[in-house]
Amino acid sequence: MQPQPLEKRVERLEQRVTVLEQLPARVDNLAVEISQLRDEMRAEFSATRGEIRAGDDETRLTLRAEIRTIGEDLRTIGDKVMSQARTLYEDMKTTIKLIDDGRSSSDKPPH
Repeated sequence: MQPQPLEKRVERLEQRVTVLEQLPARVDNLAVEISQLRDEMRAEFSATRGEIRAGDDETRLTLRAEIRTIGEDLRTIGDKVMSQARTLYEDMKTTIKLIDDGRSSSDKPPH
């Protein structure tokens, strides 16, 4: 197998760096989503507490069911966010490994 021309190798390295440069923004976006989720949870729980205090037994039963549903929805959202975070983390590890492998192979003399 012929060694790749330097220009091609630099081009591939630039592409990898571009992907790596995007990762912090993607992680930042996830952090924003998590922060928004926390804010929404606080607001929903606060509103729910107020409704419970003002409501009667039927309202309390209805609200409990709604809280369970909201909790399940939030868990689902949280799971999705964490799944995305794990995917980004694995992508980042793979990309870094590819870059490291590229560096390692470029350090070796051609056969």
